[in-house]
Amino acid sequence: MTTYRRPASNHDREILRLAVPAFGALVAEPLFLLSDSAIVGHLGTEPLGGLGVAGQALSTLVYICVFLAYGTTAGVARQVGAGDMRSAVRQGIDGMWLALAIGAVLVAAGWPLVPTIVDAFGASPAVAPYAETYLRVSLFGIPSMLVVLAGTGVLRGLQDTRTPLYVAVGGFSLNLVLNVLFVLVLGWGIAGSAWGTVLAQSGSAAVYVWVVLRAARRHGSPVHPDLEGLKTAATAGFGLLLRTAALRVVLIVGTSIAARMGDQEIAAYQVGFQVWTLLAFALDAIAIAGQAITGRYLGASDVAGTRAVTRRMVLWGIGSGVVFGLLILLVRPWLPHLFTSDGGVHELLFASLLVVALLQPVAGVVFVLDGILIGAGDGMYLAVTTLIATLVFLPAAVAAYRVDAGLLGLWAAIGLWMLTRMVTLGLRARGDRWMVTGAVR
Repeated sequence: MTTYRRPASNHDREILRLAVPAFGALVAEPLFLLSDSAIVGHLGTEPLGGLGVAGQALSTLVYICVFLAYGTTAGVARQVGAGDMRSAVRQGIDGMWLALAIGAVLVAAGWPLVPTIVDAFGASPAVAPYAETYLRVSLFGIPSMLVVLAGTGVLRGLQDTRTPLYVAVGGFSLNLVLNVLFVLVLGWGIAGSAWGTVLAQSGSAAVYVWVVLRAARRHGSPVHPDLEGLKTAATAGFGLLLRTAALRVVLIVGTSIAARMGDQEIAAYQVGFQVWTLLAFALDAIAIAGQAITGRYLGASDVAGTRAVTRRMVLWGIGSGVVFGLLILLVRPWLPHLFTSDGGVHELLFASLLVVALLQPVAGVVFVLDGILIGAGDGMYLAVTTLIATLVFLPAAVAAYRVDAGLLGLWAAIGLWMLTRMVTLGLRARGDRWMVTGAVR
């Protein structure tokens, strides 16, 4: 079919229109636990430690279930591109029903396992009761958390990243107010913090349900659960679930190896990784734009447009990576002093930040291509290649530990992991097999 080729400036405006609000929403999400930490910290060291353990468990769960957002974005965007808004909203509703079903299963399965989960995260006897209390209450918020993920995916697929930003900011603000009220005013302790977060998450989920139901009425989409739709949503998310699990293995193993290297090494690694994570939010915002735009173009059977916007987003990824790398190099002499006065940690972090800076352009390409292929619905390829990259990382990381290569060796293993992902994603993007056009992949 003949397609109109948009100027690069139009692609830039489209990318920024979606990426900038997405970045704001991504940054707002971690503020939930951050605000909880600031308030619970007034209760003492043990409650704060309990929050940390329970928060890690919840963060792991949300990280694993992020396929609910990504898979829904891709499917909805395809239907939008094909001009079928009724089916687009219908597919989004299926994703939200799937999120609710998974959430209910996790609550039922997680309740008796709370002590085991807390123990698995290494909580001390003094910290464990607080962690168990927070986690038990927070379990009731899991269905809402997952509905928020799916609802975010629906709106991104509908090319709307502003509403998720508003919901994220509103949810954070409500969480802050409720935590102050329940913990500091009413004296409910760590349970009050958990209930504040549950209610804030439930409020956010309610907003998404209201927005999607309004869209369903506008476009005549049914809202009841559909078995075939649920199967489609689950199948589309399976590859992304495997991909995310493989990514999580790298994060866990990296932290574990750094901890075994020594106290100074784990301290420096955590700071370096937090810098990496902060910059990843910005790169992930471009990837989210890639998911929404790619799905829409392929749904419209616009192969030439897909190619053009892919090239443009890759350039954005490279350019952003170069800027971030230079920024790290600029602040590198002073950054370690913001986190610790330990001279040994300073030296380790100073060296680690050099590797982090050099990897930013690679990270830019990887994040963008990952988002583009998610938008194309190429989940199984992403699962296989992410697993391959993880299998490359694991022996390299272990070898860095065994030969006493220190943090530089560990960061080199992470660099090898990123390069492997860049090569496998780049090879896929250069071909045509991922560009399946039409409303359904």
